[in-house]
Amino acid sequence: MQDILNKAQHALNQIRPYLISDGGDVKIIELNAEMVLKIELTGACKTCSMRHMTMKSGIEETLRREVPEIKAIITEQPITL
Repeated sequence: MQDILNKAQHALNQIRPYLISDGGDVKIIELNAEMVLKIELTGACKTCSMRHMTMKSGIEETLRREVPEIKAIITEQPITL
């Protein structure tokens, strides 16, 4: 499981500069036995009105491409439209 976490961290590091440039970031909270990765948007990303798009088009897409072992990605705080 640590190998998958390392791959996920590497994948997030690819998009992290874009998040940081907008005053935000993302961190991994946990990866459970069902391969569900829980993440938390931080900084400006936490309250940004575009956070749903950031999750879907940036974070989830990158993680699914780079770490296919992960079955689902959820956020620490609910994202509502």
